[in-house]
Formats: sequence, structure tokens, C-alpha cells
Amino acid sequence: MSARELDAAGILAPTLRDSYERCRQLNAAHGKTYYLATLLLPPAKRPFVHALYGFARYADEIVDDLSSTLTDQQKADWLGSWGDAFLRDVQRGRSNDPVCHAVVDTVRTWEIPIEHFEAFLHSMRMDLTVAEYETYEDLYEYVYGSAAVIGLQMVPILQPRAPEAYEYAKDLGIAFQLANFVRDVGEDLDRGRVYLPLAELAEHGVDRQMLESRVATPQIKAAFAAQIARVRALEEQSRAGIALLHPDSQPCIEAARVLYCGIVDEVAANDYDVFSQRARVPMTRRLAVAGPAWIRAVRARRVA
Repeated sequence: MSARELDAAGILAPTLRDSYERCRQLNAAHGKTYYLATLLLPPAKRPFVHALYGFARYADEIVDDLSSTLTDQQKADWLGSWGDAFLRDVQRGRSNDPVCHAVVDTVRTWEIPIEHFEAFLHSMRMDLTVAEYETYEDLYEYVYGSAAVIGLQMVPILQPRAPEAYEYAKDLGIAFQLANFVRDVGEDLDRGRVYLPLAELAEHGVDRQMLESRVATPQIKAAFAAQIARVRALEEQSRAGIALLHPDSQPCIEAARVLYCGIVDEVAANDYDVFSQRARVPMTRRLAVAGPAWIRAVRARRVA
């Protein structure tokens, strides 16, 4: 992270700057599209978004690292002790953890409600005990904590101009997560999980055993198309919320919306075969979105 960004955000203490840099590195390494969108924010806002990503990614790595030799119970114990320590650190206003130091500072700077982090940690624990979801209503408990609250955490930093921005942020966060679920069916099977609601898959003649065969049958394609329709509906529903954010935050979220939800466009373009290839938004598409967004971002900062 550049010193200019940290200086602009008023982050001056050396250990705190190191923690924000650690979070930025997690974002850059694991959140390619998310990281690209973050660069469209004013420098003073970027470190705080990196911190939120760093927190989510670190917790996710505890749960989902396929190379880990820990049992699910050992992972649960680690996640529980780390998460509980973080929640205590927020209450006392400081942390010695190399990631949480920046996150605690972000939470207190922007007055982000602690319950959003509690809900996130709850969903991460669910990953260690829940292998499938029968209905979308069942799944919603998980996606609220794993995705909707990410949007809610972000909104204060994006500076909303109306309280309705929070509801739209939940919709967009869930759309991002559901897009991931469709793209990552194969990877999630490797972890022993199915996130697509089984009752909805059954409407198209698909069961878990068929998914485990990892062949994009006509039934699976139809089931995936129906899941993608929900992503697109939530994405469309969320669009009005972008205009409710501070103008210098809008290019970032608009680019994230187009690129992240664009994952499902690539799934469809690959004829819904998520087993033999991973859907990726092409670099040409990323640049085509990021270029104009960068121009809008620069103009918004000048006006502000």
C-alpha cells in the first residue's frame, strides 16, 4: 500500500500501517476483481476496505484451506478463539493481531456495528458443520452472514446519502455470493459442500449424486440457469442503491457489480460447464469496465 493512501486515511502509527498493508496483500492476492474495484475509491478510503477484505479472507482461509491437515473440530476451535479475541479487541479498542489490528481500527473509525462481524463468524462456523441446504430460505441464514453483512460493513466507508443504501448493499452482497456458488460448484464439492438449494435443483431433476458426477447434463444446465436468474434479479434490484452512495464511491461499486456479477455471464458462455473449466471474466472485459470507471472516479474526486 502506498504511503499516500495511508497518509490520506490518517493512518500514521507504524504497527497499524503494517497491519493495513497485510490486509492489502490479502486483498491483492486473493480478491483480484475486488482489489481492482477498490483502486477506484479515493486513496483515503482504500485502506479501510482492504482491512474488511483481510478479515473475511483470513477467516475463510481457516475454514477452507484444502491443504490444511487440521480436523473440522480443530478448525472450529481456531476460528472460535480467533473470532472471540477479535470481538474482545473491538470492545477494548485495540488488537495485537497482525490482521485484526487494522480491522479494529476500521470498525471504530467508521462505527461499523459489531453484530455484522458476529454474523459473519457464525456463517464461517456453519461451513464446518453444514454440508448442504434444502431450500433458499435455509441458505439465506448462511448468505446473510457470509455476504450480506459484507455489504453492510462497507456502506459506512462508502458514505451513504440515504438509509436505504443498506438494503441495496445486502442485495448486491448476496448476488456476489450466489454468483460464486454457481461458478464454484466443483470446488465446493471438493470441500464436501453444496450451496445450491437442493429443492430447487430437484425441480430440474438434479440431485447431489448427479452433481457429484461432474458432468454438465441438460438438467444441470437448466438448474444452473435458474440459479443465475436469481443472481441477475438481485443485481438489478441493487442498482438503485449505487446512486445513494457518495459520488466518489459510486464508480467502485458499479465496476464491482458489473465484473463480479459478470461471472455468471461467463458460466452461461461456457454452456454452464463449471466442472471442466473455471469461469473467469476476461482481462479485456475487466479493462473495458475499469477504464471508464477510473475516469468517472477521477472526475468525482475533483468535484468533491
